[in-house]
Amino acid sequence: MAPRQVTRNQLADVVRAALGGGRRLEAVERLAGGSRKGVCRLTLDDATTVIAYLWERSENYWPTSESDDDIRCPFSPGVGLDLFEAAHARLAALGLRVPEIHLTDRTRTRYPADLALVEDFPGESLLDLRERDPHGAAASVVRLADALTAMAGHRGPTFGKVALVDGGGTSRGTSCEAAAFDFARRCLTEAAARDRRIADAHDRLEQRLRELLAAVRPRAEYAVVHGELGFDHVLLDRDGNPVLIDIEDLMYFDVEWEHVFLRLRHPAEYYRPLAVEGLDEDRLALYTLTQRLSLTAGPLRLLEGDFADREFMRAVAAHHSAEAVALVATD
Repeated sequence: MAPRQVTRNQLADVVRAALGGGRRLEAVERLAGGSRKGVCRLTLDDATTVIAYLWERSENYWPTSESDDDIRCPFSPGVGLDLFEAAHARLAALGLRVPEIHLTDRTRTRYPADLALVEDFPGESLLDLRERDPHGAAASVVRLADALTAMAGHRGPTFGKVALVDGGGTSRGTSCEAAAFDFARRCLTEAAARDRRIADAHDRLEQRLRELLAAVRPRAEYAVVHGELGFDHVLLDRDGNPVLIDIEDLMYFDVEWEHVFLRLRHPAEYYRPLAVEGLDEDRLALYTLTQRLSLTAGPLRLLEGDFADREFMRAVAAHHSAEAVALVATD
């Protein structure tokens, strides 16, 4: 489904409600990269800008799946204003920099979707800066490490999405590792249906998942985890402080989940300043294979929709498929 065209007239009333009548909306620019919500930069008549998040079905490129609306599944897709607001509140309470919220609106009287108008950071992402000027990015990376320390140091009462847990709910499953194992098996089934290498290695991959789960020792310490924290999901304010975005998947979970994603997402020299001691190697091993399977199954499912950057997604799926199979390769 192609995203709805977003026009200046459609969002003019939203801007007035958020910022008052003294400024006028001049232009709307759709920003690339989002796959579950629309993201637009709104330029006002005084040249200031804000960002509009639009949660509408036409903005979500993902084909529907069985667990999409099950907030009790820690790995269900983070879609919606409720998840955004809960994640924003939790991160702000920890003292982390997140975009200021100017307005949220569920009425659909101003625009035909739930929306949020938030602070804009129109400069580079931390990834862009790190690639352009590693030395200049160093201080911001250190501050990101401090933010991760704050997130890892906060304990939730149980595991699951922050929106669920902070609201008094509980997730399905008995533990982080059991939930990850179930998720990995679903991803394995999905990937095997679309990828020949995964299909050929299916039984070995499933057996390896069972072995990795059996090696994990019980633990009940649930940290705040972004879920997809790459440098591209970190913007920078004027002082170089990291600003976390794409936060709807925020959850209480094993801190190892975060560090596996960072390791898979970035070269070793990018990750090194964020590394911490004391991570559980057995959990790292289980979550590495789980995320390899997820990063195969997810992009292949996304390609069944209208997502534009198809070559990139094919490359992601092919890379992680090969890496997953390599973990169970036989001589």
